Amino acid sequence: MKKILVLLISAFLIAGCVPEPPKEKNNICAIFREYPKWYWAAQKSQKQWSVPISVQMAIIYQESRFQGKAKPPRTKLLWVIPWKRPTSAYGYSQALNSTFASYKKETGNSASRKDFADAIDFIGWYCYKAHMRNNIPITNAYALYLAYHEGMGGYTRGTFNKKPWLIGVAKKVQQQANNYHYQLVKCQDSLPKKPWWRVW
Repeated sequence: MKKILVLLISAFLIAGCVPEPPKEKNNICAIFREYPKWYWAAQKSQKQWSVPISVQMAIIYQESRFQGKAKPPRTKLLWVIPWKRPTSAYGYSQALNSTFASYKKETGNSASRKDFADAIDFIGWYCYKAHMRNNIPITNAYALYLAYHEGMGGYTRGTFNKKPWLIGVAKKVQQQANNYHYQLVKCQDSLPKKPWWRVW
């Protein structure tokens, strides 16, 4: 009985674990060789939402540096005391509670922001919606990131124009997407193939 209990507890703990960030975050080939399941999840999201893998991965890189439990740093009370977090952003995608709830409701996915497959599917979904609503090309990581950060309404109003720092960040996201794209072109054929018996 004790052995069974230990096995059940171990299985529960393993299921709740979040992988460490990849060793080579700037190399998409190395990332996918280290975590093949991430590659398969990225392929699935691209197939579902038509958003390039390189764009989705560049957004995750910017938002969380591939940390599954990432949260915004706490604000300071009286410049010293740790206080509330500025937003409810969480996980790989740094999705807000409300936006992620909309994603779950619309897709019927009982998703978790600390699950990479769910997080990258969320990003694909959001970018696709921005593409449809704001007429942003799905390869334009710069504009998609601005819509991702400011919200689709904010993007329409051009709120980012008053945030030079954000425009700088969006340019970095585009460059990261470009780098990931060229790396992926060279290595995609050699990346691990998803076994036929996997359903996801």
